[in-house]
Amino acid sequence: MQEFAILLERLLLTPSRHAKLRLLGEHWRTAGDPGRGWALAVLCGTLELASVKPAAIRELAHMRMDPVLFALSYDYVGDLAETVSLTWPAEPGAHRAPSLEDVIEALRQANRAEGLRLVARLLDTLDSRGRWALLKLVTGGLRIGVSARLARVSLAEYGGVDINEIEEIWHGLSAPYESLFAWLDGDGRKPEPDIRAPFRPVMLAHPLVAKQDRNDPDAVDPARIRPDVFAAEWKYDGIRVQAVSEAGVRRIYTRTGEDISHTFPDILAAMEFEAALDGELLIRGGDGGVAPFNALQQRLNRKTVSRRQMQDRPAFIRAYDLLVEGDEDLRSEAFAKRRTRLETFISRQAGERFDLSPLVPD
Repeated sequence: MQEFAILLERLLLTPSRHAKLRLLGEHWRTAGDPGRGWALAVLCGTLELASVKPAAIRELAHMRMDPVLFALSYDYVGDLAETVSLTWPAEPGAHRAPSLEDVIEALRQANRAEGLRLVARLLDTLDSRGRWALLKLVTGGLRIGVSARLARVSLAEYGGVDINEIEEIWHGLSAPYESLFAWLDGDGRKPEPDIRAPFRPVMLAHPLVAKQDRNDPDAVDPARIRPDVFAAEWKYDGIRVQAVSEAGVRRIYTRTGEDISHTFPDILAAMEFEAALDGELLIRGGDGGVAPFNALQQRLNRKTVSRRQMQDRPAFIRAYDLLVEGDEDLRSEAFAKRRTRLETFISRQAGERFDLSPLVPD
């Protein structure tokens, strides 16, 4: 747990993307299994733990110190996890600091009633840095400037592999990712999880800068772009998604590979095809056009969606590209050929759930 706490603290205090990648790579190199795999799960948000609400953490602190003193401390510090970690009066006779895997295993087994008592016991075993990391873990809000994508990029750099190789197998893997690290360490074969309707990495939008930005390796020099060999399309007021239907399995992924299928059953029901489609998820406005992004926000991040919500804010996908059709992977084909296939594909789709993103004329 102490190793993990040090990593979180250093990542929080390091603004540079490249420096964060170095810190992550060093952790993958020096931390052992399964600890590094659990750390990866925490950073990528793939670890499912019952979260503890901030109000419960405050109540816990009030049991150990004067509530007025705690309130004054919180007002001065400004962050709940940091305040508790600095002011927590650990009881004497605490046991040794647990490992990250010990903490996660205990939290996964504890029910809601036991959870707070367990957190208190764990706080007693840790120093202020470890307590801060524990509270970040149980409240579910790291906010240390590391996205799941950045963590996976660090894995690719650590193992010397293409990031797309990791992206294509990522959703078939689970913590603590021992087979993944064995492959990256050169001690095992590349994992081949059995994934039906998998996510395929796609090229995302990149900024245009006259000189390569050291903090953004994806930046593109506009001087290198020849308009005669590029196609232009409008950017619509939605989110980039991938709709995949294969072997009876239908899924909708965000641009980073998060599965949001359960939020858009109206789209799933219309995916009567065998293909992987890249496009923009939008809401149909009352005039038949594209509704403002706020309408889409009303449907995002929901565990369930009602029939009324689907009727009031009907979702559809405006297609940019066709990645796979049937058993044929089209990603290695030229864009012009894929575009022709896409136009034919969309023309065969019934209803209003899928339409074509038009090219901007020359």
